[in-house]
Amino acid sequence: MIQNKDVQFVDIGLSPYQETWDLQESLLGRIAQIKLNNRQQALVSPTPNFLLFCEHPHVYTLGKSGDESHLLMQEPFLANIGASFFRINRGGDITYHGPGQLVAYPILDLENFFTDIHLYLRKLEEAIILTCQDYGLVAGRIDGLTGVWIDYEKENARKICALGVKASRWITMHGFALNINTDLTYFSHIVPCGIASRGVTSLEQELGRKMDMWEVKEKVLSHLCQLFECHLQHVSRETLNLTHNS
Repeated sequence: MIQNKDVQFVDIGLSPYQETWDLQESLLGRIAQIKLNNRQQALVSPTPNFLLFCEHPHVYTLGKSGDESHLLMQEPFLANIGASFFRINRGGDITYHGPGQLVAYPILDLENFFTDIHLYLRKLEEAIILTCQDYGLVAGRIDGLTGVWIDYEKENARKICALGVKASRWITMHGFALNINTDLTYFSHIVPCGIASRGVTSLEQELGRKMDMWEVKEKVLSHLCQLFECHLQHVSRETLNLTHNS
């Protein structure tokens, strides 16, 4: 197999959850078809990789192994707070996405990089840890828990980034959500990631100022490229649509 470390990147901005989920599925399906053709026809066509950045309108998502009781309200109440709810096929429990939060969806063929899902998760976490360090924040991991935490060695550890992924034939989808200028009151309606004993936070809350979203995105991108040793290709949403429909 020819390893391809080029990653097509697009920031699609504020995007409805279902629309972005469908796009991920389409891109994953395209990669999977190339891999199938390679095996059936003894081809060596390289597989593409994609990275989507976006924000979502207020939405709660529950992973396939999650506990629905961690949604602390009846679904009809969602309309009152302008939110929607999806049961989805990633790992992990319940989380919130909304404006001011960077949601990243890497759709990567890990055979282009390394075939180790745990290493994949750790590298995603490391990109956020390094980004937090860029702003002078002490961030890290807590044993047995995914995601990135501020003051992770203290009793008042606060989650700043949630992770939840799916992998099929070594192709990834879903990803991570970094709280930047996020309205944290929306987390009060759930047990975030099923962990009642820990709080959530954002860069804005920790630093006491509104953050420049693109500045943070550039730092995250830089760290992801270094950790995955990949080459980023900026493409437009229109180009991506043409690519995944071809």
